[in-house]
Amino acid sequence: MSKELPINEEIRVSEMMVIGPNGEQMGQKNLNDALTLARYAGLDLVLMNDNGKMAVAKIMDYNKYRYERQKKLKEAQKKQRETNKELKEYRLSVTIDVHDFETRVRNAKEYLIKGHKIKAFIRFKGRQMTRPELGKEVLLKFADALEDVSVIEAQPKLEGRQIYMLLAPKK
Repeated sequence: MSKELPINEEIRVSEMMVIGPNGEQMGQKNLNDALTLARYAGLDLVLMNDNGKMAVAKIMDYNKYRYERQKKLKEAQKKQRETNKELKEYRLSVTIDVHDFETRVRNAKEYLIKGHKIKAFIRFKGRQMTRPELGKEVLLKFADALEDVSVIEAQPKLEGRQIYMLLAPKK
């Protein structure tokens, strides 16, 4: 939990605006009166806001409040993970073997089906730099093998000693 709110005897404010368990305003009370009201209701007095002109405290079941807040936070994180799908990277080479190529295609297909994007790239070594079209061919062959589950988002592009291409899942 990020920050816990002060409850009952932890509150260090003498005067506060008190809000009842059903959201009704109970007016300005001193700490002892507010604690008495909360105990009478069988609930906790929780200091919601202590900056500004007047501190605000609410009479509520604090454990239930914390539980609800945790549940909302978890749900928000789950939604955020859904919207931020990962970008998986696959490193190929100009001289890639058939079996290695097929393995990468199979793995990439699984990730595309899950909804992730794929960045396939080739890093040229030594004299391979003189023939970048070979790297482009390998990337296009990779895209062809995945055409049933993906679309090319960014065509193969040469940047320095590397050529890369982005694939996105089909809708």
